[in-house]
Parts: sequence; C-alpha cells; structure tokens
Amino acid sequence: MTLPTPEALAELKSALPESYIDDTAEMAPWLTEWRSRWTGNSPLILTPRTLDEVQRAVQICAKHGTPIVTQGGGTGLVGGQIPFGQVVLSTRKLRDVRDVTPLDDAMTVEAGVTLLEAQEIAKAKGRFFPLSLAAEGSATIGGVISTNAGGTQVLRYGMMRDLVLGIEAVLPNGEVFNGLKRLRKDNTGYDLKQLLIGGEGTLGVVTAATLKLFPIMRSRCVAFVGLESAAASIELLARAKDETGGGVEAFEMMKRLGIELVLKNIPDTREPLESTPPWYVLIEITNGTPGGAEAQMERLLEVAFEEGLITDAAIAQNDAQRAQFWRMREEHSAALKPEGGGWKHDVSVPISRIADFIEEATAAVEAFHPGCRVSCFGHIGDGNLHYDIIPGVGEDIPAFIARWKEGSKVVHDIVSRYDGSISAEHGLGRLKTDEVKQYKSQAELDLMAAIRKAIDPKRIMNPDILF
Repeated sequence: MTLPTPEALAELKSALPESYIDDTAEMAPWLTEWRSRWTGNSPLILTPRTLDEVQRAVQICAKHGTPIVTQGGGTGLVGGQIPFGQVVLSTRKLRDVRDVTPLDDAMTVEAGVTLLEAQEIAKAKGRFFPLSLAAEGSATIGGVISTNAGGTQVLRYGMMRDLVLGIEAVLPNGEVFNGLKRLRKDNTGYDLKQLLIGGEGTLGVVTAATLKLFPIMRSRCVAFVGLESAAASIELLARAKDETGGGVEAFEMMKRLGIELVLKNIPDTREPLESTPPWYVLIEITNGTPGGAEAQMERLLEVAFEEGLITDAAIAQNDAQRAQFWRMREEHSAALKPEGGGWKHDVSVPISRIADFIEEATAAVEAFHPGCRVSCFGHIGDGNLHYDIIPGVGEDIPAFIARWKEGSKVVHDIVSRYDGSISAEHGLGRLKTDEVKQYKSQAELDLMAAIRKAIDPKRIMNPDILF
C-alpha cells in the first residue's frame, strides 16, 4: 500500500480548505472502534460537505495513488472504518434531504443523514422507513448502505439492499455514478448500485441514496414471551407467520444469560416476565387496521399456550412498556462489554436449522473452552444469530481473548457445514477479510477480485479489506 505523500496531503488541504482535520487530538475520536478493538492512525481526515468536494478529494487521491478509508457514523463492528495510515474521508457532513415524494414512496437523502433522522423525515411525510438497529441515532445512511445493514425488521422489509432504489457515488477514478432513480423496475442491464451496497467502501464513496418508503401501520403490538427451548421459538415463528398473514415485523430470540447480563450491567432495566425461562422471544406485529395487531397477537399467544410452545407472556400496554421490552433486546451487546469482551459472531444459518446449530455449536465451544458462557440472541426471523462466547466468572480475561481465533474457527466451521454465512449483517472489514477466504469457493473469490480490479485498479479505496 502506498501511504499519502506530503504533496498529496498538501493538495487535499488546498482543495478542501475548510473541510479537513489534521490536529492529532481532534482526530483521535475518529480512529478508535467503539469496542476499542482497533485504534488506527491517519495523517488527515477529510470532512466534505458537498458532492463536488467529495469528487475533488477522490480525484486528487486517484492522481497520487493515495489510499482512502471512507467513514460514516463510525458504528461498524468489524473494523472496516478504521484507517492504518490512509486518509479518512468522512461522509458525516453530507446532510441534505434532496427529495421526499410520498406518491412514489421514495425519498432521496445524502449519506451523512443518520438512520434515525431518515425514519423521522419519512414519518413527517406520512411514510415509514423500516430499517432499525440499536445504533440508529449515529449510524448514517452511507454507512448502512456500504455494510448492507439488516437490523430488526428484515423479516418483513428486507436488508438495506432491498430498501435502496438508487445511489449516487464517487468512483475510485473520481467520476460520479449518478444512479438516483425512483424506479421499481429498470431492466436495462446490470444493477450497478448493488455492487456498492455491501461493498464496504471498496468500490466508491456513496454520497446519496434514494430509499423505499412504506405506509405507516395503524396498529402495532409487542409481546415478550418465554419458552423452554430454541426449537420452540422456531415453531412459534412459523405459527406467528401463519396467524398474521405476514404481519410479523420483528421476531427476536434471546437466551436467559443475555437477559441476566442486561439486568446486571444496564441501569434501569427489569425482568420482562414474572418467570425466568431459559429462552425468550420478542415479537412485534403490525397491521393496517386499528386494533388489528393487538387482535392478532392475542390470538397467536392463545394458540401458542394451547400448543405448549410458550410458558409465559406479557403484552406491552403502552409505548413506554414497548420501549422497555425493546431495550431488553437492544442492550444485549452493551451488556456483554463489562464482562471483559468475548468471541463475537454475526452468523446466519437456515431458519429450520437454527436450533440444531445452537445445540451443536454450544457443545463444541464448551468442549473447546470449558467454563465459557454462551450468549445467543438475534433476528431469527431471518436466520441471523449473534452468537457470542464470553469468559467464565473469574476467568483470566487476556488468556480467554487470546483463544479468540481458534474459538471462532470452531463456530464458523459449524456455520459453514450448515450452509450458513460467517457474516450476516456486519460485513467483513478487518475482522473477517482473511478468514472468509477459507469458506468461499475459488470461483467466488476470483470473481470478486476481478470486479474490484476493474473498478479500483489502483486499489485506493479501503485497500486493506475484501478481495
């Protein structure tokens, strides 16, 4: 990798005189991943405010062969946003809302708009933008496009790639790809925007996107339920789909250990149920008819009790209780951090095999590292599990962390045998770029490398990751 030259840095500062940071103290917050796994370094952080400024910056970098790491809200979990000597190009100041067209069920916003802001912009126009995740207050549209984020409502609305109608981006040679269309149908060749979605900043800098919007549902109901096994949760999911005709918006599974850690490590939380079952599911149902979601939830739970699928349940009676239920799920990752870190896995397997995977993987990791604790939670409606192994109580934490790569291979080998993926929604980044090569065919690796070489022949865009 060619590091930035003094000439390139001087030209970038001259071209963007009010849009850069080079003070060491000011740069520090941009250079560390939020879990403190990676702390990088950079000679310059660019903070362009317009498409023209982004284009000028990339053109200069292309001319000098200067490597770039693009950064959105900095909430990524696999280190792809952390530079190690490269120039950082932040899209946080690309803030314009260019268009909202309810009749098209579409809006066009720039890359620095946060996910929460996008939801609020849509709501103000009587529409719903469904992507939701715990970091939505700081995660940006450009970032969630580049990582193809998923979140809690993939079951009904799909991943980010399913929610993008068009993209504007600056390519590695400095040209602008203007693909901001509002069309649902455009069958005129390759769908080029899909290369940028999930590309983790390796094929261009996303500067704006046109997003799909949906009607606002007139009723919404959330329930927390207890179950005796992971297998029962899969049966409950199938029953929920049947009973609601596709009205299940979220279906989140949690192991008892995760609930205990939230109660222990997150202030102002409380038991969601009167009992303490080994497994929990949070269910959210929406409906276009007033009262429809509530009726569907009550019918589902009644049937589930009768069939022995669930042992306990509580339905949120107001918005505050609904928020409390969701907080018990969304704080899982934060609740693990005080336990000393862990071997964290973002994996997917076929929904029908989730319970089998959990049983086999848990037996394997407990045999590999006796005394470890398994916290398993996630979006089982779309087969995505966050399968995390944390140290035993009182265990030597550095010694535990030192076994991370070996322990992760135990988990990922099982994922592969179940025809799963070792990255379901977080991307590969620095964490998994090398490891994924063990699980992809040579044909897949060659094809992705050929795409990268064709679009970024100088390999200046996030050069340390992907293919």
